[in-house]
Amino acid sequence: MRPHDHTLIRDIDVFDHTYLPEYFNHRDAQLRELAYLIDPALQGGSPGSAILRGPPGTGKTTAVRRVFAEIEKISRNESARELVPVYVNCRQSHTLIAVYRCIATRLLGYMPPSRYLEDIRDGIAARLQEKDANLIVCLDDADYLIAAGTYNTLLYQLLRLYERWEDLRGAGIFAVTNDLRLNLYAEADCAVRSVFYPTEITFSPYTTAEIREILGDRVRQGLYPGVVPAGVLDLVAKVTADIRDIRTGIDLVRAATTRAGAEGRRRVTRRDVLDVVSGVKSPVLAARTAALTSGERALLYRLAEQSLSGDDAMMAGTVFEEVQEYLAVGKTTYHARLRRLADAGIIDLLWTRRGHEVFLRYPPGEIFSACARAGDRAPAGMG
Repeated sequence: MRPHDHTLIRDIDVFDHTYLPEYFNHRDAQLRELAYLIDPALQGGSPGSAILRGPPGTGKTTAVRRVFAEIEKISRNESARELVPVYVNCRQSHTLIAVYRCIATRLLGYMPPSRYLEDIRDGIAARLQEKDANLIVCLDDADYLIAAGTYNTLLYQLLRLYERWEDLRGAGIFAVTNDLRLNLYAEADCAVRSVFYPTEITFSPYTTAEIREILGDRVRQGLYPGVVPAGVLDLVAKVTADIRDIRTGIDLVRAATTRAGAEGRRRVTRRDVLDVVSGVKSPVLAARTAALTSGERALLYRLAEQSLSGDDAMMAGTVFEEVQEYLAVGKTTYHARLRRLADAGIIDLLWTRRGHEVFLRYPPGEIFSACARAGDRAPAGMG
């Protein structure tokens, strides 16, 4: 029973990005590959490693957390060798000591008191020896380790634990990235690559039908029956598919439901969705724009300007000629950066008989604002 008529959400946690859903659909193949990599460790061997690659909001982190939850259950079985899974958010923890503190906290159950890296590493090793356990570490947003200059050192130390502690096995590494241009294996140096043999696991954007099913599961778990009509859910799924980030759809359901509840209504309408969509989409665009290089943002800015020129279509070849006065680069660089904008989910490239036509996924004004917030005001070049 609803405590108040305007209370439409029965479990707010269902709409949190860290929530582990009861059903995790359309990622069976990826889950099987991850399970295959951990199975040797449960039999007394060493865990495998993987690189998980895909755009934001395609289920990479949820897949890892799902597998890690299963590891926790299996490791409670005394017949299986214990495997300790550790999740590290490298956006927040990208120095060596910060990562090792995450590992130590997971193993010990408390933050290690020492400020010295070697003391923390010794504590981790002692605990693994005591538990006769293997270690597997997920480095989410691993590209932040590269930017911090810690990627190779950390991988080398974790993969070669046995060099310092003979009775330990090397850790398994699940390295996760949203950057489709980044080759995490190639970023490893020769010493790391000699022991780092990751399986590449790709997470493609969900289709509209898949998005609708995933959001439908969240609606059933988190809202009271009848709050989101089928037609409204169809609209949310379509908007989410355009953005290509399932987290946006989850945010959209929550925001539209909150708006309906605040007005004392028992159902979410299409107007609720349309009224909150810009507020939900803007942070997504801002994050995607900030992740671009200055040259890529310069091109994006010029594309937004060209879209206001009144021409019926923005053809990639025509745009290249028209913006040469501002963006003095060759065709190879231009098309590579166009593809990057498409991979980031900011534009679409549609092949026609006349060549590739460019479509903006966001209004020009929002793109100008996002570029300005990222530090580029009316960029002068692609440098």
